[in-house]
Amino acid sequence: DSGLRFHYVAAGERGKPLMLLLHGFPEFWYSWRHQLREFKSEYRVVALDLRGYGETDAPSHKENYKLDCLITDIKDILESLGYNKCVLIGHDWGGMIAWLVAICYPEMVTKLIVVNFPHPSVFTEYILRHPSQLIKSGYYFFFQMPWFPEFMFTVNDFKVLKSLFTSQATGIGRKGCRLTAEDIEAYLYVFSQPGALTGPINHYRSIFSCLPLQHHEVIMPTLLLWGERDAFMEVEMAEITRIYVKNHFRLTILSEASHWLQQDQPDIVNKLIWTFLKEETTRKRE
Repeated sequence: DSGLRFHYVAAGERGKPLMLLLHGFPEFWYSWRHQLREFKSEYRVVALDLRGYGETDAPSHKENYKLDCLITDIKDILESLGYNKCVLIGHDWGGMIAWLVAICYPEMVTKLIVVNFPHPSVFTEYILRHPSQLIKSGYYFFFQMPWFPEFMFTVNDFKVLKSLFTSQATGIGRKGCRLTAEDIEAYLYVFSQPGALTGPINHYRSIFSCLPLQHHEVIMPTLLLWGERDAFMEVEMAEITRIYVKNHFRLTILSEASHWLQQDQPDIVNKLIWTFLKEETTRKRE
């Protein structure tokens, strides 16, 4: 309905059940490369570039990045792919969108899997009561400024972008799958295109458009995966999320893992997802 063109990468045969993957910031479809390979045997796996990212169209006004628009995008994409439901997986900002899609369009999500992002209501309530989380989320406020955040990312050959994934404070730790030189190059290539940072940052410029939520409940089976060494999100929010899920809820916290969990510990993440998917289907068949 938006008239935008969306870029996605798909694996697995058409006609198999759909698994839709929503990336976080500052990422693109590539952050799901390990999952595209892993789940294609049983699913049509589709990793999107969200509105404003990568090769997907990027409207110029920040009003075009309101959460309502982002939720509707997922509904439209599902329909245009020829599906009416999917397994929905989101990480970070994509996790926020996944929660909201599950709340607003429950009939479209058979199972919800979120990586390192709490239920949005938990996030907004927790941040108001815990200054430590407010500080960790300080970039949300920094991103409200025009043009300057984009400029900061480009300084010194995109040093900020590189260090997000590689530094000791925020990057993938010693025990994780470090990003290779080629991986870093892929990120730099995408975000060094003219204007490539404005769409992603505009997502944050519109965050206050639909929070707090009117509806909160999640009614499908839900798996929340969390890297405990997340530099941006306090792990306490993961456990509180349980109260909003009115169905089977599983939380797994990986103690040595970072914010970039599905790239940091792909084998463990993939195994946990398989277990969750199989467990629920067998339970339903009974």
